[in-house]
Amino acid sequence: MATTTPSRGRRRAPSRMTRAAGKAAALQKPRVILALLLLLALTSVMLLDGYLRAEVGGDERVRSNASSSKVPDEVLDGGPILSFRGGEAQSQSVPEKTIALTFDDGPNPTWTPQILKILEANDVPGTFFVVGSMVSRYPSIVKDLVNQGNEIGIHTFTHVDLSYQSDDRIAREMDQTQLALAGAAGITTTLFRAPYSSEADAIDNYSWPVYKKLGEEGYTSVFVDTDSDDWKRPGVSKIIKWATPSKSKGASVLFHDAGGERSQTVKALGTYIKKMKAKGYTFTTISGAIRQGNGQDAQSGQNAQAGQNAQNSQQPGSEQGEQSEQAGGQAPGGQQDQQGQQGQQPRQTGQLDQSGQAGGVNSLQAAHRTATGTTLYEGKALVAAVAVAEWTVPGLAVGLAVVGVAVMGRFGMMLILARSHYRQRNKRRFSWGPTVTQPVSVIVPAYNEKECIANTLESLAKSTHPIEIIVVDDGSTDNTSEIARDAARSFGMTNVRVIRQENAGKPAALNNGVRSASYDIVVMMDGDTVFEPDAVHQLVQPFADPEIGAVAGNAKVGNRNTIIGAWQHIEYVMGFNLDRRMYDLLRCMPTIPGAIGAFRRDAVLEVGGMSEDTLAEDTDITIAMHRGGWRVVYQEHARAWTEAPASLKQLWSQRYRWSYGTMQALWKHRKSLTDKGPSGRFGRVGMPLVVIFQIITPVFAPLIDVFTAYSMIFIDFKAALLAWLAVLGIQLVCAAYAFRLDREKYRYLLMMPLQQLAYRQMMYLVLIHSCITALTGGRLRWQKLKRTGEVGTPAGVS
Repeated sequence: MATTTPSRGRRRAPSRMTRAAGKAAALQKPRVILALLLLLALTSVMLLDGYLRAEVGGDERVRSNASSSKVPDEVLDGGPILSFRGGEAQSQSVPEKTIALTFDDGPNPTWTPQILKILEANDVPGTFFVVGSMVSRYPSIVKDLVNQGNEIGIHTFTHVDLSYQSDDRIAREMDQTQLALAGAAGITTTLFRAPYSSEADAIDNYSWPVYKKLGEEGYTSVFVDTDSDDWKRPGVSKIIKWATPSKSKGASVLFHDAGGERSQTVKALGTYIKKMKAKGYTFTTISGAIRQGNGQDAQSGQNAQAGQNAQNSQQPGSEQGEQSEQAGGQAPGGQQDQQGQQGQQPRQTGQLDQSGQAGGVNSLQAAHRTATGTTLYEGKALVAAVAVAEWTVPGLAVGLAVVGVAVMGRFGMMLILARSHYRQRNKRRFSWGPTVTQPVSVIVPAYNEKECIANTLESLAKSTHPIEIIVVDDGSTDNTSEIARDAARSFGMTNVRVIRQENAGKPAALNNGVRSASYDIVVMMDGDTVFEPDAVHQLVQPFADPEIGAVAGNAKVGNRNTIIGAWQHIEYVMGFNLDRRMYDLLRCMPTIPGAIGAFRRDAVLEVGGMSEDTLAEDTDITIAMHRGGWRVVYQEHARAWTEAPASLKQLWSQRYRWSYGTMQALWKHRKSLTDKGPSGRFGRVGMPLVVIFQIITPVFAPLIDVFTAYSMIFIDFKAALLAWLAVLGIQLVCAAYAFRLDREKYRYLLMMPLQQLAYRQMMYLVLIHSCITALTGGRLRWQKLKRTGEVGTPAGVS
């Protein structure tokens, strides 16, 4: 062949294959990134859901019996309402004959609505100290709670003891709860109750700095002076008794609307309210108690300050000024109060006037502030993200449970059918029919196979079956055809023909070989594969049955003495060959391996030959054979040794092409779902099995591993580890059985745990990448892998 030398200094134009490879690489990069982003998004959703449930970042430490030597006595001996006006700690009690009902740990979708109904029926308000994570999960309950006229306080975001937390963690707990309130009800609040707190005299040296810091930021801390202890579930009568203030004192009374089973609280609440009203008690919120307390203080000093009151009516410092400082003004986080918005939000609070009203707004909610600006939108975004997590994670859990059951069912089915297949095909009396002895054509498509083609021909020279060999050189640039001719001469082979063609791809090369074949049966193999001496003879024996149109051989990994090779060896023996035994008995074999397969020549031509429509021409032709009415079987005794990819990059490229090509082939033959006869059998049996176990299940499989890792880190390490080991044990049993059937050495199974941790994850990502490519309409060309030629004759492989 004549060649031309390019002009000095002029670069040769890239070939069509080079341009196609460049385009494919350019298309793959964003899809890989998209696949990783998808996995990252799902992981983030899981972490968010775990954070909401205190599984991520949870801290169950609770401090007790600490010293209070640094806490002022007036605070320890003061009332349950603690504020820091002007930087000075000020305690306040609930006025006599007044009860401020407070509820902790909500909202809860079961108990909070029942408590709201009781409060509404008795025309009584309550103050609910809510957990931010629960607010973000049940925003509609919080909105109903506020609209009913109840007051909201913060109980942190994840219900942790703040005395153990850093300043940053404290800030996050408060800010995130404010955002949750903003997203749920459009408000923020200045009220706070610490988790695990009780009466004011329980403040210790560790919690006191927390209250001071929050007080300086504008929060009012609320404690308890009458505890119903309903969380102990002591019975309705005791809850009522313990919640009753002594004598005629006012009280901040603690109940719980979440955090456990609260049926006794619900039963006791209505009776308790009626009993207290009968004793002359009135009910209010914390802000209402503050207003009443400040009003009484002002009234007691009115006679002594009659002249000063006229001045105070015009200047801050009177009752109005104090109320504004306590209930209005600037809220934590910089949120504005609701003064002047009474026409738009009649239930929101604003600045109190001298009559005790908030400019027409409910003063019982004086701690509330209208969320505006970024706080409002960030809050809505948080609630929306939580809603996604709330639906996604349980949905994934159910889906993964289904996938897990399906995978276990598949393992069981494979073991049963593989055993049946082995016993059936290895009976002494089993026969396909009369021994097939007529010559067959072996087609070897080759593109730049200089490292391997000589070994391939050497193995075929030892064939015990009469063959002709057709090497189709698909435009190689490395002298593959010359090497093939030299090898044939050196081995004394007169049955070898070498055909050169312009580079057109593997399907075109195979079709060229089929057209050039001299015999009725054609064997197809890869240019990097070596056959055992009796491989061809074993492979063609099923053709004694006239119903059989194609036969799949037993492909084995030759370069298995590396980590990547050992991983692929396990996959070939367990995943491919066990599957083929199962599919054979079900008569829906999806793929004849390109490394070793045989066909009736007329059948191949009848279905249109090897198609270029997909990247998986072997899967495409196999399905086409089913649809043509031919039976496809697996011949385990026909063994070939192939060179598997030696690097992760090459492995990714090969499996990407395989998985994407399989999807293309399934889509191409989707009409088999409605066909009748053998075609319909494949469509309604084989295609669903392939879709479920080779596409859907592997796509979701990474999430199983993510869930497992998540459980190990955040939930129960021991239980999660045992579950993972149990699944690994089942897989080891299946793999060991597959190795036994194929008479392989068990030592390679020592690599299986590492395979589950690394190799399998890569295969899942490849499949996700392929799915994204399919969904985005990308197209790839057949790709050439770099070969080393290290797979020689089968005798040298252990």
